Amino acid sequence: MAERTILGCSLGNCVHVAGILNFLALSRREGYATSFLGAAVPVERLLEAVSAERPDLVAVSYRLSPEPLRQLLGELAEGLGRRGLGGIRMCFGGTPEVGRVAVESGLFEAVFDGTQPVDEIVAYLRGETARGGEETWGSTLLERLRLTSRPLLRHHFGQPTVAATVEGAGRIAEARALDVLSIGPDQNAQESFFRPEDMDPSLDGAGGVPLRTADDLRAIYEATRRGNYPLLRCYSGTRDLIRWAEVHVETIHNAWGAIPLCWYNVLDRRSNRPLEAAIEENQRCMAWYGERGIPLECNESHHWSLREAHDTIAVVMAYLAAYNARKAGVATYVAQYMFNTPATTSYAMDLAKMLANRELIERLHGEGFTSLTQTRAGLMSFSPDAATAKGQLGASTALQLQLEPVIMHVVGYCEADHAARPDELIESCRLVQGVIESCGHDAPDGTGAARVQERRAELVAEAEVLLEALRALDCGCGDPWACPRCLARAIRTGLLDAPHLCGNPAAAGRLVTGVVDGAIPALNPETGAPVSEAERLALLGRDH
Repeated sequence: MAERTILGCSLGNCVHVAGILNFLALSRREGYATSFLGAAVPVERLLEAVSAERPDLVAVSYRLSPEPLRQLLGELAEGLGRRGLGGIRMCFGGTPEVGRVAVESGLFEAVFDGTQPVDEIVAYLRGETARGGEETWGSTLLERLRLTSRPLLRHHFGQPTVAATVEGAGRIAEARALDVLSIGPDQNAQESFFRPEDMDPSLDGAGGVPLRTADDLRAIYEATRRGNYPLLRCYSGTRDLIRWAEVHVETIHNAWGAIPLCWYNVLDRRSNRPLEAAIEENQRCMAWYGERGIPLECNESHHWSLREAHDTIAVVMAYLAAYNARKAGVATYVAQYMFNTPATTSYAMDLAKMLANRELIERLHGEGFTSLTQTRAGLMSFSPDAATAKGQLGASTALQLQLEPVIMHVVGYCEADHAARPDELIESCRLVQGVIESCGHDAPDGTGAARVQERRAELVAEAEVLLEALRALDCGCGDPWACPRCLARAIRTGLLDAPHLCGNPAAAGRLVTGVVDGAIPALNPETGAPVSEAERLALLGRDH
């Protein structure tokens, strides 16, 4: 097959060539042979080169004022007609302002103005110019990952009314800002969607969209069947989890489920489910997803960190969540790593904790089980000041890239003040995309730093101590790590604990933690000194 060719230049008096050279480099990676005429190429010289070389595609760049471009494109159109080159394929690159002029000229089959993701440019070079349906973007999580060369972007979204959520979801899809839109229902829906008599009308719209019927979900899904056809998913609900799962798959083709192991019950007061019964129901819902081959996320570890549990418990619960998912038959596990939680964690210690989490989770790989790395910024780490929060989101994104995620759960910079509206969501995603493009390739690797590796190894060793203590709780079940009775007992007795659980009748609530050199260790409640996991267990009366 003949090699495809691209001829490129910057036009007229434009000397800016970085954009066109980047485009040509990308084209070569896609198998094209390229030639570059140079900067500030007169129209007549470009026409002569096109006549002589007859390339498959002409790439024109211009980054100056729009009015001179109108004249240049007029000359170009006239010259193409005069030389019988009216059928030549051309594309254009420039700023949004001059891009509008290029579109108006009608000369170009594609115009790139710097706002398009790299994937869209690659799709164009591969001949997928229309990007007209789900088949070219991917209608499942694994398909979408296969068709992209960068981390997928996910963001949660839910406005105080269904109508506003539907309208906003359509705008987000048109903007092609993200790959996965996570619908956030209000607490009334999460807890009582199937029990409307239990809802408190005064709380409608509090914390998310007031979903009340399956048709509400269908309307949101239909609104997103445009733009880049984002995948949809939805929060699991805090009771009636399997009924929620059925509705999600039927209405929005849920990209993946998200089920906790120990939460959404009396422990966090997000439902009135007893702790042991809730763990059992959560496990049954994990198995429901596993039986259907739908990927699953267990949003467990960060719930403990959000309540200021020490780092060892966070690592252990990351492992146990994945362990339970695998035992439930899940094949593709979406492992979420929430950074900046607690917010006082230093970047080095945060990275070490995530490396420990990943190491333990990946020990479970094999026998039909694998995990996908999904990272996110810590919700509680953002400032309510928008400018400051944007900086925090960018910095956290750069840190997350050290884990080489395939999914990045974007948290809107405005979330410390209010739930993201469509424009803020789009801006947050583009900010994250900018960080990915700036430092996602060949950035300095901090994972091998001595301090990071020392803490990672320490956390893995400490986690193994706690896991053995949990194994010793065996009630005759044969597997205490996946036994609702044993896990509930571990929480009641304080093997699994968090300071924020103080006063909760389902938990011990005696754990004391603090910040020491950027890490979150357990502290001796009498002296305030950091203690090892073996020492903490001994203080609980369990000398391991």
